[in-house]
Amino acid sequence: MHSSLVRRLSLEQELEGHRGCVNAIAWNSEGSMLISGSDDTRVNIWSYSSRKLIHSIETGHSANIFCTKFIPETSDELVVSGAADAEVRLFNLSRIRRNGVEEGGISPSAVFQCHTRRVKKLAVEVGNPNVVWSASEDGTVRQHDFRDGASCPPAGSSHQECRNILLDLRCGAKKSLEDPPKHCLALKSCDISATRPHLLLVGGSDTFARLYDRRMLPPLSSSQNKSPPPPCVNYFCPMHLSDLGRSSLHLTHVTFSPNGEEILLSYSGEHVYLMDINLVSGNSMRYTSADVTKLTSFSPILDRAEVHSSLYGASLNGFSVRNKAARLDKCRKLVQIAEKSLKGETDYYYGIEACNEVLDGHGHGHEIGPSLMHECLCIRASLLLKRRWKNDSHITIRDCHKALQINPSSTRALICMAEALAVLEKHKEALDFALASQSLSPSDFEIMERVDNIKKSVAAAEADKAIMKSDRGSKTNYRAGKVLSLSDIIYHTEGDNDASIDDPEREDSDYDDELELDFETSIATEGGDDDDSNVLPRNLNLRFHQRRDSTMEIDRPNGSFGMSFENDKVRHQPEMAIDMKQRYIGHCNTGTDIKQASFVGQRGEYVASGSDDGRWFIWEKKTGRLLKMLHGDDAVVNCIQCHPYDCLVATSGIDSTIKIWTPNSPVPSIVAGGASGPETSNVLDAMEGNQRRLCRTREAILPFEILEHFQMHEFAEGSFHPFECAQS
Repeated sequence: MHSSLVRRLSLEQELEGHRGCVNAIAWNSEGSMLISGSDDTRVNIWSYSSRKLIHSIETGHSANIFCTKFIPETSDELVVSGAADAEVRLFNLSRIRRNGVEEGGISPSAVFQCHTRRVKKLAVEVGNPNVVWSASEDGTVRQHDFRDGASCPPAGSSHQECRNILLDLRCGAKKSLEDPPKHCLALKSCDISATRPHLLLVGGSDTFARLYDRRMLPPLSSSQNKSPPPPCVNYFCPMHLSDLGRSSLHLTHVTFSPNGEEILLSYSGEHVYLMDINLVSGNSMRYTSADVTKLTSFSPILDRAEVHSSLYGASLNGFSVRNKAARLDKCRKLVQIAEKSLKGETDYYYGIEACNEVLDGHGHGHEIGPSLMHECLCIRASLLLKRRWKNDSHITIRDCHKALQINPSSTRALICMAEALAVLEKHKEALDFALASQSLSPSDFEIMERVDNIKKSVAAAEADKAIMKSDRGSKTNYRAGKVLSLSDIIYHTEGDNDASIDDPEREDSDYDDELELDFETSIATEGGDDDDSNVLPRNLNLRFHQRRDSTMEIDRPNGSFGMSFENDKVRHQPEMAIDMKQRYIGHCNTGTDIKQASFVGQRGEYVASGSDDGRWFIWEKKTGRLLKMLHGDDAVVNCIQCHPYDCLVATSGIDSTIKIWTPNSPVPSIVAGGASGPETSNVLDAMEGNQRRLCRTREAILPFEILEHFQMHEFAEGSFHPFECAQS
């Protein structure tokens, strides 16, 4: 798919047939049909050629459908669905009469009820008509083989439970890369590689995606006993998200690229990231927890000759002198544009885009030489620091680190690093870099002024920390006897969580009982409007669960007990993870738990994601440059599925319709209107509005006024149960 076609995408048609949010869409292998699942508990089958509804199945699910698929190699007669009722249901379309749309119910060919919490994602294997895999928030991936039986043993049955757990991650969630897995990893997404189907990718309630080789996993098991999580092939996580400790940040979607060489990760409260799968040993994209610390620590840099050898191993010998000169001239002009942006002549965004084109679009610096690369890194770091979008400070630190590898005496990189660390409240490290920059340029007035500002901010932060420590010491410990109210839980912000990490009493304690809060909300606001008005969510589901420490023995209904891993003598070895290759920003992913990021184009040349502002975004995969922004929903766009062969994209979200997008616009542009609103040219306003939403805490997402509309059920002693709120 050429970029000119992407820029011509516009709304062709809306498919009407559901009566609730459309949470899942998927094409069949030929691209001749589209399947969709909705809050109305129906699965609909649509014709690609006629854009008409072919079948509508009343599935019998008792709650929202989150995932649905065609089973391959079955002539598209078998379809499967997974839902919030924890069930997976299989249907045979051949049972439906062929004389039009069948509105009546159809009995499922199989019902699998072995999950205990919501089923969020289904996966199928190319060429395999007999098996489907389901990922659930109960922490398991289950393998359902249609040849083994049509249903699970009924609830309370005394005979053998289903032995279909392929991957048990009920003790698999990690707080950071160096910490051992302990708690349940509530799975949100999974995918099987189309090119290497033995590879399974999963993501859930922590920041790490995990890649498994199904051939290396233990035999299928039942849920009677929890097992330690099996070793994975690789962890995937952007380095700056790998040591957050206690955090609500989690993955909502993981997927393979069409060629199976790359993956996309979409985070709730964060951005979309691209990562490589096939990394050779010693690759710089692979890191440990020690590397995370090293990135922000002031220490002597490697010998410059060594650094240059590693950074510029790829020479320009493959290019003609004329091509080299042309490329360098283009890069210099882009750096000049970025410099003007830094001076305030244009928006910071355009300067950053210019630097991205130089650093990411030209062989990662191999074509431009160390001097221009250093200059470009320092300019981009300064621009990111001024823009201050979500986690821009972390990317600033990366750029400064690379610039210091090229020139360890760069005062520009040192002072910028210091300012970024100060923003992240790493005060000691910030002061180290600031003093280093001052020692190199003792007479530079601008450096002196910036160092003084850092010293003042560090001193103020230390004073605030001392006051807070004093206040904590004066308070009595009331946690053990206090009953938490709904307000206490909802208004417990991420900032509080981060602060709790520093509490020595909490550091090595996981508490016997913790409350886990799942929330899914879609706030219908105008695109770029940042007004915190009393707009109520269109759909809001809150679920409370009592989460016990996974190292404790857990009483089972059949009298058996789970195993305790705390007493295992095998010491946990800190693991390695693979860092990001590219970042895609501009959208907002906080309101829903099923938001996808997808590859677009037959070769996956582009990346797309839905957003909480009713738009969806398309970026160039290689550079992260925004190519297209489209308005696709009255509230939230969740699902994006590119047609396997044609230049067509289907999207869905909170609206009850599915949108079909084709390149039928007469003029290519970066924006396009849709059914939900007029065309707008102010891309930056929309993106900045989304960044403000990303930075809000849960207190802003769930204002107190919303709580007045809840009618809570009485809770049984010692536990919380799900409750619903009526749509206002």
